[in-house]
Amino acid sequence: MAATLARILRHPIKSIGVEEIADASLAEGGVLPFDRAWAVAHAAATFDGDPRGWAPKSNFLRGAAAPALMAVRARMEGGRIALSHPRRPAITIAPAQAADRARLLDWLAPLWPEGRPAPRDLVPAPAGQALSDARAPWLSILSLSSNAALGRAMGRDLSIHRWRGNLWIEGWPEDAERALGAGTRLRVGGAILEVARPITRCRATCADPETGAEAGDTLAALQARFGDRDFGLYAAVLKGGPIRRGDPIEVLA
Repeated sequence: MAATLARILRHPIKSIGVEEIADASLAEGGVLPFDRAWAVAHAAATFDGDPRGWAPKSNFLRGAAAPALMAVRARMEGGRIALSHPRRPAITIAPAQAADRARLLDWLAPLWPEGRPAPRDLVPAPAGQALSDARAPWLSILSLSSNAALGRAMGRDLSIHRWRGNLWIEGWPEDAERALGAGTRLRVGGAILEVARPITRCRATCADPETGAEAGDTLAALQARFGDRDFGLYAAVLKGGPIRRGDPIEVLA
């Protein structure tokens, strides 16, 4: 079976909502457009106002600290973001509007644990960057067959949304991506990507994205199978171009 690009996912607000898209245009050295374009800083963030550059995840609300956030879904509508959650009423915000940012903080409050620094503000990523866990402007590549294999080992179906990935590949043998070392180049549609390194996973992946409750220890399962907690790859955009669901995936070197 030839490998193809099966799903393209972005997360407009870091750790708060996932959205599937049909296509995107990648720029050399850039991230997936509108992925982690905003994040919610908390009261203990090490910066005032908006971040002046990339900032570590410890400054922001994230699923590892609040599994309930994993159940948020997002949809971008022009300059607005619509959010939904099984325990919250739907909300639509314009990130540039201070009143809407305040509404978002109120909406998030019941999903954020008491005793942790309170949500402070929705902040934008610096130009050309994403407020992802990695400092470099990378996107992530994951395999549907590897996700299914891990689920079988755990005795449960695993939603792909546990992993907060960008590009999901169909047709690779299970765990084949583990053999793709740094520097390996992939042609995806009209773009060429270069593997940077594996993605080491955190506690957020133990939450069920349908409910926002912890269900299944993915970290223990990875450790038992491979001796590490890696799942998926970070990659840089070496040559920009359009990508679309169904595009062939070719390993170049």
